[in-house]
Amino acid sequence: MAAEILPFDWQRMLFSDDAPPLFLLEVALRCLLTYVMVIGALRVTGRRGVRQLSIFELSIILALGSAAGDTMLYHDTPLLHAALVFVMVTVLYRFFNWLTERLPRFSDWLEGAPVLLVEDGRICLAAFRRQNLTQKELFGELRQMQVEHLGQVRRAYIEATGDISAYFYANEDMRPGLPIWPERLTQARRRVEEPGLYACATCGHVLKLPRGAVARCPECHEDQWIPACATKRTA
Repeated sequence: MAAEILPFDWQRMLFSDDAPPLFLLEVALRCLLTYVMVIGALRVTGRRGVRQLSIFELSIILALGSAAGDTMLYHDTPLLHAALVFVMVTVLYRFFNWLTERLPRFSDWLEGAPVLLVEDGRICLAAFRRQNLTQKELFGELRQMQVEHLGQVRRAYIEATGDISAYFYANEDMRPGLPIWPERLTQARRRVEEPGLYACATCGHVLKLPRGAVARCPECHEDQWIPACATKRTA
């Protein structure tokens, strides 16, 4: 038979019948370790996973969500335990923010620094592959900026927030490049059917290839090619 719950029992609301007051210290330690694990998990998932929220804003939402929900719903969750969680998370949040302001290297490691992804119409593969980012995601972002092919892009960065920033060539300086429309990307072929300019389907490097050529890209050593696009940017 379940024990009867006495409404507004302050002993039950503030403390726990099953744990001594010293248990509050364990709650503080649990909070510290859990918060560090949340920060670590968010760091591993990559900056695209925390887009539009800073890693600290998302971590405080995750860390406080369970504590707040359990306290509101369950009669056996002491208010003091939840209050301590809120205090600890707030202190840790301010402490980590202070660290990022004082230690630029720590800030770059935790939140990420801007990373160059596209330079002179070609994908910087070494940096790109470290970003937990797919080509489909990058091209989708560029298409929203009315980019038709990489030859229109002078430089593109992924910011600490996960947003993509791009700088474009003037039309007179634009060069042929890898088309990024989905239907064009499906046209990648290993053997060149007609002579002309072809873009590597992986990095965007452009070569003039003869008919029937089977070549490897000198930049990334892949062998899939798409006819290069030279359309001017109108946006």
